[in-house]
Amino acid sequence: MNDRDAMARAITLAHQGWGRVAPNPLVGAVLLRDGAVIGEGYHAEFGGPHAEIHALQSCDDPKGATCVVNLEPCTHMGKTPPCAEALLDAGVARLVYAVLDPDRKAGGGARRLREAGVDVVGGVLAEEATALNAPFFCGHLRPERPFVALKLASSLDGFLADAGGRSQWISGPDARAFVQWLRAGFDAIGVGRRTAEVDDPHLTAREIIPRIPPTRIVFSSSGAVPRSLKLVETANAIPTFVVTSIEGRERARPALSGAGVRFVAASETLEALQGLRAAGIRSLLVEGGGRLAGSLLEAGAVDRVYWIQAPLWLGQGTPAFGERSSSALIEAQRWTVVERRPLGEDTLLVVDRAPCSPES
Repeated sequence: MNDRDAMARAITLAHQGWGRVAPNPLVGAVLLRDGAVIGEGYHAEFGGPHAEIHALQSCDDPKGATCVVNLEPCTHMGKTPPCAEALLDAGVARLVYAVLDPDRKAGGGARRLREAGVDVVGGVLAEEATALNAPFFCGHLRPERPFVALKLASSLDGFLADAGGRSQWISGPDARAFVQWLRAGFDAIGVGRRTAEVDDPHLTAREIIPRIPPTRIVFSSSGAVPRSLKLVETANAIPTFVVTSIEGRERARPALSGAGVRFVAASETLEALQGLRAAGIRSLLVEGGGRLAGSLLEAGAVDRVYWIQAPLWLGQGTPAFGERSSSALIEAQRWTVVERRPLGEDTLLVVDRAPCSPES
């Protein structure tokens, strides 16, 4: 196994911490000797041993080995001891990493090992590793608002619902199971008011149980959110926000009094997102509807899109991306493809607008 293959394996391992390690990053590590894997591990739980420690513990004799990890080893004493020192104590002779840690308290592991005489190679599968931990990197490099991802399931001709407003179910069971898994990795799940009223969702993660249940958010400029919604009825148990205008907040407060709903009031989209970040929301998955998706895209506030395309045609219905201003082809921004794969009969396309790229 070469360095790239081992890094791909480390990234695959890192995914197993999804929903369990935030606000820490997803990290996997592989130990090699003469191209053979002699140990591996991943960060499985917030506050628990990091990936490098698990890899060392899985190996009988790591002395002289190469450690391949998708994020440089940490150097600070947090909830666990520094991984850089653990690698030095174990006698690792070579470090291969993908990207540097932007956290000033934790970063510097690559430099520490290099200064101690370890052969250090960086930048291996840096783009893939950056995409893996995009919310983490954006949280450090662009901390003023959350990392925002859109999840949309549409027909081939781009409709979220048919002409009668029916959307359940455009996508199949495999796609819906993926969405449940996806929710577990975000701090918050958001929908527009109309989606909340029509679908009356719980917005909980049920495929895997996240360490901290996602906060639920309803975007309603008017503040009109029915008290009968499941989101409101359970707001005292699961944190729930209504994002609205200042006037909408004043109208909504009497109707939602005692329900446990909190408010973020703002005059425009970016201000609202800043308010959510101030409330502790680092990553936000927006699941609809089309008008909300369009307004977020128009404001340049979307970092990633998870687009599930179902193999059917509707002809007319609710547009997936709402109304947006036009752009000449030569001026249109091309997004970066992160992933393409089937979800049963449906197809998943994941694209990033402009990644928050750390140094490699």
